[in-house]
Amino acid sequence: MADRAQPLRSRWGLGVAAGVAALMIGVLFAVALRADPGAGLGPADWSAIRFTVWQAILSASCSVLLAIPVARGIARRRFWGRRVLIALMGAPFILPVIVAILGILVVFGRSGWISDLLVLMGQEPLRIYGLQGVVLAHVFFNLPLATRLILQGWQEIPAERFRLAAQLNVDGPSMWRLLEWPMLRQVVPGAFAVIFAICLSSFAVALTLGGGPRATTIELAIYEAFRLEFDLGRAALLSGLQLVLTGLAAFVALRMAIGEGFGSGLDRPLRRWDGQAAVARGLDVVWITAAGLFLVLPLAAIVLSGIPGLLSLSARSADLLVRAAGNSLVISATSTLLMLVLVVPMTVAIALRPLNGGGVLAELAGLLGLAVSPLVIGTGLFIVLFPFVDPFALALPVTALVNALMALPFALRILVPRVRDILARYGRLALSLDLQGWTFMRVVLLPRLRPQLGFAAGLAAALSMGDLGVIALFSDSETATLPLQVYRLMGAYRTDAAAAGALLLLCLSVGMFYVLDRGGRRHAET
Repeated sequence: MADRAQPLRSRWGLGVAAGVAALMIGVLFAVALRADPGAGLGPADWSAIRFTVWQAILSASCSVLLAIPVARGIARRRFWGRRVLIALMGAPFILPVIVAILGILVVFGRSGWISDLLVLMGQEPLRIYGLQGVVLAHVFFNLPLATRLILQGWQEIPAERFRLAAQLNVDGPSMWRLLEWPMLRQVVPGAFAVIFAICLSSFAVALTLGGGPRATTIELAIYEAFRLEFDLGRAALLSGLQLVLTGLAAFVALRMAIGEGFGSGLDRPLRRWDGQAAVARGLDVVWITAAGLFLVLPLAAIVLSGIPGLLSLSARSADLLVRAAGNSLVISATSTLLMLVLVVPMTVAIALRPLNGGGVLAELAGLLGLAVSPLVIGTGLFIVLFPFVDPFALALPVTALVNALMALPFALRILVPRVRDILARYGRLALSLDLQGWTFMRVVLLPRLRPQLGFAAGLAAALSMGDLGVIALFSDSETATLPLQVYRLMGAYRTDAAAAGALLLLCLSVGMFYVLDRGGRRHAET
């Protein structure tokens, strides 16, 4: 699709993409220059590397293995609330990490609901901190993702294959061997690789549930070298190592996600005749119910513990939470606006030049946010800013900038297909009417892009509201976002105030996502 045959030009978008790439590569270059390979890695650093890889392997394995029976049950059952359950699978993605962790502590912690039941039965309470806590939290966040990925694999098997298997009276083991196992061999490795890559760079989980030196990840080691020791050389070296690990994992995930497909059919609705025995029905119900409770209970715990916490807040705690909430709202609004300013021209450039060098480079610039950890970018920005200004004074704008960059890959995946469709439908007609440039953007493109823009903005706002990463590096005692303030209250054992802050954060995150997403769709419908 050439620029000259379209009412828009890609130069602006290519310039924005070049600026994003220059910023990202510049901070990575600053990290590389500051790193001190000659100092080497100490025993604690190697321990952090081993723990990071090991917990990612365990987390990905548990998430995928548990997701297989859950996805199988959802694929072959039709029940009331099925669509709601599938939609609920996407909730952990926009859920603030600190909120989920507090909910997990209320349910599974040493003084949590399950531990109280165990004590009543004469058993020892659960131990949540350490490797088991990190894996549990990662499974909470990634079990829904694994289920959705594997469920999609089941749904892509042509319905005619199941119909033929029913006509031939194929039994359960043969159905598994002929249809389901070949699909899982193709889908599961990619799902495992994606979740493994995600778990390599999970800072907030390790920060809150790590439980000491034996459960330290690379990102937590970066934070400790930065905040506790102010050893920028060691922090930069660890950041470079983290970049290599996440980059390799992301590359493997992309390679393994490419499958051969499952053949074509007549696009009939998928219907299953297998698994009608009482035992199969019972197992499916158990797995689906257990997964649903595992996702719902921590959220319910936040609500049930947060409401009394809000009612019993002291004036001092209420003031801290209100100020932190104000900072979070400012950061979220700023990062969302900045993301929209960046993503629209980049999307146009990618849509106009899908096959040539410019479009590919613009897309790669946007995808850098998936391969680079926010903590690594934060470290690089600190190194760049430190000789000229006080980086701690720029905590809020730097956090907003990094959050905008982290939301870019998701926004691009949402917007690019729709922009290509709009240009294909209306491009030549707009040229014949002399609608070009900003006029075409205002009259044709943006009105038809509002639902996707609303969804992307809602996603960016929710992710930014719940971020506990860069702000932990740059904040001082007087500067805090709501997630950071909740973490500080948890560290001070002020559980009621932390629960109140978590409930407020949950409401703000979900509320901003709903308002922006629904606002875009409503405007498009009127």
